[in-house]
Amino acid sequence: MNGIQKRRAGKMPGQGPSGKTLTIRAINLLRRFITVTLLVCIGAIPAMATEEAPYTVIRSEGNFELRDYPPLVVAETIVDGELEGAGNKAFRPLFRYISGENKSRDKIAMTAPVSQEQKGEKISMTAPVSQERVQGKWAVSFTMPSSYTMKTLPTPDDPNIKLRQVPARRMAAVRYSGSWSEKKYLQHKEKLEKWIKANRLSVTGEPVWARYNAPFTPWFMRRNEILIPIIW
Repeated sequence: MNGIQKRRAGKMPGQGPSGKTLTIRAINLLRRFITVTLLVCIGAIPAMATEEAPYTVIRSEGNFELRDYPPLVVAETIVDGELEGAGNKAFRPLFRYISGENKSRDKIAMTAPVSQEQKGEKISMTAPVSQERVQGKWAVSFTMPSSYTMKTLPTPDDPNIKLRQVPARRMAAVRYSGSWSEKKYLQHKEKLEKWIKANRLSVTGEPVWARYNAPFTPWFMRRNEILIPIIW
């Protein structure tokens, strides 16, 4: 009887971490969250980009806007998967491209009598990171800084990354903060579609999910948008 009582009082085989261990983990996560939040707030860690894609606001109504975008150049890759996972899957190769995994188009002087090399070129990050449906897959793109053109951007080492010229567009936009969940995306896409319909605007393309912040940015400080190309 005593043996049975001791077994019941003790830790059962396969039982998870103790309450104390979980409490320590929660405290450590909270400390990390507070530290990152403070660093972002004081500017020690940038929110993500040093430049934003330019646009002109034509009309504003609460969280909704009509915008005119000039022609832009993007680095883009096509990936499979669900909405949330596709962005994460594409982020790394795109980030590697702007971090130097590329071939500069500038001529490099010879560094030795018999050798010549091309060095990768670092590219400043421009917000937002955009994601849209293309033939059942997801096209995820980084907007390139305005100082570059299709002719001057370095060539990606990764053959799955393509450089593309995006023409000038008029976009209906809704802005929101919070998590990068599919639920949030669908909620705000529906709101934007209703606003477009109420204003008798005509949709000309697929919705674009735009995210302006780094993944470590606290959810309540994130700037997220959904953009839908329209004619007015």
